[in-house]
Amino acid sequence: MPEPQSSDGAISPAGAGGAMNLALEEGTTLEKTPGGPEGTGPSGKPHSLWSDAWRDLRRNPVFIISALVILFLVIISIWPSLIADGDPLQANLDDAQKGSEPGHPFGFDPQGRDVYTRVVYGTRTSVTVGVCATLGVAILGSVLGGLAGFFGGFWDAILSRITDVFFGIPVVLGGLVFLSVVTSSTVWPVVGFIVLLGWPQIARIARGSVITAKQNDYVQAARALGASNTRMMLRHITPNAIAPVIVVATIALGTYISLEATLSYLGVGLKDPAVSWGIDISAASNYIRNAPHMLLWPAGALAVTVLAFIMLGDAVRDALDPKLR
Repeated sequence: MPEPQSSDGAISPAGAGGAMNLALEEGTTLEKTPGGPEGTGPSGKPHSLWSDAWRDLRRNPVFIISALVILFLVIISIWPSLIADGDPLQANLDDAQKGSEPGHPFGFDPQGRDVYTRVVYGTRTSVTVGVCATLGVAILGSVLGGLAGFFGGFWDAILSRITDVFFGIPVVLGGLVFLSVVTSSTVWPVVGFIVLLGWPQIARIARGSVITAKQNDYVQAARALGASNTRMMLRHITPNAIAPVIVVATIALGTYISLEATLSYLGVGLKDPAVSWGIDISAASNYIRNAPHMLLWPAGALAVTVLAFIMLGDAVRDALDPKLR
């Protein structure tokens, strides 16, 4: 019987010896491959949720666009003088309600103040309220909800009833009652009010995530090995339960910015001489027919800012949701 030949005409060994050599060659080829199986990195270790999420976010145009817009807003909120060298409080009644002109592209408001300068400086107020309120809500809600979900029992029942009470309070009505007695023109009363009414949502999300995470096998194994409650919460549960909190907090940040503008528009949020898009929208609402530019520019800036944070939250949610992979 003729011996089997290889594709280049050389005689290849047959039988068990040939199969063994072929297996050795394939094994050598796999060892030279830079990456491992699907879902692993170059070292053969499995990807984590966060590394996979970051890889997906870098390829998502929605995330890139929204992140660039937010980065721009943060920069001008820290250094508004980079693109606006005027004073947002400087008024000249001779220029009241005037339209666009050289050096003043957005025109003037009813008191003769430059709308462009006020829109730029209003970014600081909105970003400060959104970021500080989101941090306060996320920290307070995560701590209370996480502890209730981890320990359960009596404290879980108490927290559930408290959150039900807060969910029954209308946000705008609560703001009218709570902030109507505040005379401060700073952002901190508004931030405190948002944290007061916003933490139950994050607490409920954190509670559910912790309850799901603590039932996993690795948590039960850590408990069996004698790990303390603090170690289990910080080392095993929190890293695997924080993703839903981040998603909800990112989306809520845009909502808090619009809430501040709404309360300022109603006259109970920020007050003069503070610079706020809500204050400018309220002042311009009576002149929308004669001078619509006074309303359109601050309202447009508010819409773009809220949309950017909501788009960012949607992108983060899609990246951190394993069901969408």
